[in-house]
Parts: sequence; C-alpha cells; structure tokens
Amino acid sequence: MIVLFTDFGLNGPYIGQVKAVLAREAPGLPVIDLFADAPVFDPQLSAYLLAAYAGEFPAGSVFVCVVDPGVGTERRPLVVEADGRRFVGPDNGLFELVRRRAETVQAWTIDWRPARLSASFHGRDLFAPVAAQIATGKGVPGSPVDPAAIARPDWPDELARIVYVDVYGNAMTGLRASALPEDAVLRVGGTAVRRGRTFADVPAGQALWYENSNGLAEIAVNRGRADRDLTLAVGMPVDVL
Repeated sequence: MIVLFTDFGLNGPYIGQVKAVLAREAPGLPVIDLFADAPVFDPQLSAYLLAAYAGEFPAGSVFVCVVDPGVGTERRPLVVEADGRRFVGPDNGLFELVRRRAETVQAWTIDWRPARLSASFHGRDLFAPVAAQIATGKGVPGSPVDPAAIARPDWPDELARIVYVDVYGNAMTGLRASALPEDAVLRVGGTAVRRGRTFADVPAGQALWYENSNGLAEIAVNRGRADRDLTLAVGMPVDVL
C-alpha cells in the first residue's frame, strides 16, 4: 500500500493530483490518506507525528511524505527505509524520528528526475512517481547514503510541544506517554492538566491528558474542545511538571 502524509489539506487540487499520479503509475494499489493536515511548513513537528502513526502500517508500506517548505531548493530528495517501511520525501528532518526509533535503517538520495519537474510541486512530480516505482517492485531510483548523514542530533527524543489538533479539538503533543511519569502534570497555555485514562475520568468541561491510541500524550476537555477552552494551538510549548 501507499500512504499519504502531507500538509496539503483536502481542499484544492493537490491531493487529487498526487493520487492521479499514483493511480497512473501504480494502478490497483491501495492509497491510504493518513494525514493531509500535518503541521504546515513544520517538518520538525510533523516528524514526531509521523513516527507515532507509521508503526501501525505493515512492513512493505510506502509513504509519500511532503511537509516541504524548502521545495525547489537544493535540499535533497530522499528514500528512507525504517523497519521495512519506506518513506519518500525531502531531507529536512521529516524522517528523523522514524529513523532514530527504527531497529534497521537504510537511506538513499533520489537520482531520478521526471521530464517535467515543477519548482513548487515535488510531491506530485517527484515523490509520488518514486513511491509508485518502489511500491510496484522497481526498486529505489537513487544512490545509498549513510543514514547518519540525514540525522538531526539536536532534536530531542521527546518533543514538549503541541504537534497536532484533531477534529475534536484534542491537542496531541510530541511526547510519548510511556516516557512520562504516571503522576506527571502537563502545563500548557497557562493551565496545568493531570493525567487520566479516559475522557470520563473527569467531569464534563474539565481538562485532562491521557495516552492516545497511538501512544502520544494528548490534552483534551471532556465533552469540550481543548483548543478553544484552553486556548491551545499547534506549536505551543508544553511543560512537564
């Protein structure tokens, strides 16, 4: 299968154009929409989100990952294989956490170029065709590179910031719940929030944090919206008390 992880949004033509390329180059393969609303222009926030969700997909899955504010510049196009899953996208740190947390890693720079390569839409013109080539068994059209050469050693293992706000207004952090003490209190936007297991652990209208279904520490308001009620937004810092 091919999995899409982008900041393109579902409105407008961008996801549709990428899917059209995949349908043409890899007909019959399922294409899964994972995120079309990854943190806009922010590969670092997106990297922690990608690492939390990629593990649910089987080995052999190919990810088209585009959060690429440097599109059209000299930043390298990459393929990274981490524990059997392959990730196609820009060399801007987007793959740092999947690389760091994997047991086996390989990486390649993409050498292939299409006849038409726009300066502003490598997701459609470069990354989608390469993902289709890989997914259909044609191999990686690139040259091996040392995975250490694409590392971001200054990025923390756990990111104490909000990385995503979902449709319910719940705010995911870049912190894995397993890395936090059971009695940890999270302070964000001036509010201190204690841990719960389910939304119903607190009265309606009260905030809590909990381990979400993909292992991240997530802040919510029972029957409310954490983004509105606590004035939270993507990128805000989180203090662990």
